[in-house]
Amino acid sequence: MPGYRDNPPNRFEEAYLEWEGVPPPADLRVHEEHTKAALAQNESPDIGFRWSLNPYRGCFHGCAYCYARPTHPYLGFGAGTDFERQIVAKVNIVERLRATFEKKSWRREVVAFSGNTDCYQPLEAHYALTRGCLEACVEHANPVTIITKGKLVRRDIDILQELQKSASCRVALSIPFFNDEDARAIEPFASPPSKRFETLRLLSDAGLDTAVGIAPIIPGLNDDQIPEILRRAHDAGAKRAFKILLRLPLEVGPIFEQRLADAFPLRHARVMSAIRDVRGGRISDSDFGSRMLGKGARWAAIEQLFALHCDRLGLDHERNYAPEVPSKPTEPSGPQLPLLF
Repeated sequence: MPGYRDNPPNRFEEAYLEWEGVPPPADLRVHEEHTKAALAQNESPDIGFRWSLNPYRGCFHGCAYCYARPTHPYLGFGAGTDFERQIVAKVNIVERLRATFEKKSWRREVVAFSGNTDCYQPLEAHYALTRGCLEACVEHANPVTIITKGKLVRRDIDILQELQKSASCRVALSIPFFNDEDARAIEPFASPPSKRFETLRLLSDAGLDTAVGIAPIIPGLNDDQIPEILRRAHDAGAKRAFKILLRLPLEVGPIFEQRLADAFPLRHARVMSAIRDVRGGRISDSDFGSRMLGKGARWAAIEQLFALHCDRLGLDHERNYAPEVPSKPTEPSGPQLPLLF
């Protein structure tokens, strides 16, 4: 959990200096940026959308497993506490999005909010960049998908309802744990699961198309929570469910493992062994077509457990994934994260 500054070495820097003594506190610092483009184009065949929108770089939620951490060193920051406390706000992103929508070449394709970092992290309460972008989507009747761990999404129910009428809008709450205490240990500053289930109910009652994402599944830590998460999500009105296996690319591996050891010392070795079991002996897989999925008997049992309870509850979900691995990241083929999912 963030306290003092703690970052793995930046892989783009030639020199790395350790603090002598106690490092300074990891205080929040916001950097305002004027971005050139509002949308990022996805080139991964594993993802079921082409365009994503991220109003913020870095994320205050501080989830130990966040796959976006390795993007922060490109900004000259660290992937550890810098990612959680050196946050970049793209203050002109609403204007840039409107400019994109006004181009004759724009085809009203789905825009995925939070393709990288959470669009409803706490800074959104002040900047309202996500809301402004949603208003632009309403103005241009552009369909949207959202995935978030932030209860702040409930603030925008009114605009989401407008968007669902004029185009389409789907909202997913990412809920890897049903227990608030477990979640706090790994996702220290995200909204607790109890609030996420509550938010899911409010969105569903407002007539919005909702989903739950067990993202990520951490073998040995939260896979036994799958049935209860799905049950609570169903009771909260969710119509869809999806899952993603834990990914630990680059700096994420040591950050996650240290947090795991601190929070669950008696389970640390067993969880890391389980992760290697579903990753063919490694802790991560960067290959297109397999990086979102596991392998082996343990992963097959997790998939069966997920599918069984989704079917029992009547939740739409992805049942099967094609085994082929695409040769290059151009056209989507093979296993994909469902388009909201």
